[in-house]
Amino acid sequence: MPSPDSVQESALTSPRSKITPERAQELYTAVLDLLRESGYESLTMEGVASRTRCGKSTLYRQWGSKPELVVAALHGTRRMLLSHIDTGTLAGDLREAARAIGEGSGRDTPLMHALSHAALQSPELLCALREALIVPEIAAIDAMVRRAQGRGEIAADLPGAEYVAAQLLGVMRARPLLEGRYADAAYLSRFVERAILPGLGLTADAREP
Repeated sequence: MPSPDSVQESALTSPRSKITPERAQELYTAVLDLLRESGYESLTMEGVASRTRCGKSTLYRQWGSKPELVVAALHGTRRMLLSHIDTGTLAGDLREAARAIGEGSGRDTPLMHALSHAALQSPELLCALREALIVPEIAAIDAMVRRAQGRGEIAADLPGAEYVAAQLLGVMRARPLLEGRYADAAYLSRFVERAILPGLGLTADAREP
């Protein structure tokens, strides 16, 4: 029986097998599920192969190593949760963002925690994690703020405007550590009403037109 090292070595010299986009998505989903369940250190190519009924040698041929597979899974499942939000007001946009982020917190927060330590040791993994879960949401929230500035809802030079994304995304990551609970939609909605909107000079009862 070949060792994992010999399997990986042969994988590097063998042509990559053809995996359909649909099959790749199944594999990526399994990888992220296993990360949420057991963490990065416990994730193995053998475990992914067993979960997906895929040959371990196929995984090595296609991705070469566990870090490469995790990076591919993060890139391949990147979601744009907030880019479609545009209610016409900043208060409305942030309320919708709080709901969308909160509904996904049960998936995203465990994944962030599972990968945080490993990502600090791997620039490639850290970059993939940021690109998959963080950068798109920051860009979308920053766009909401810029639209509000363009409409004259808030001043262009309002000091707190640049920290809106950090507030909303930061509290999502922090609440499990501080209180032992996910920042769900209800919690993030209250946070928007009581912490973010007042800091922007918007009344907590401001509603969409």
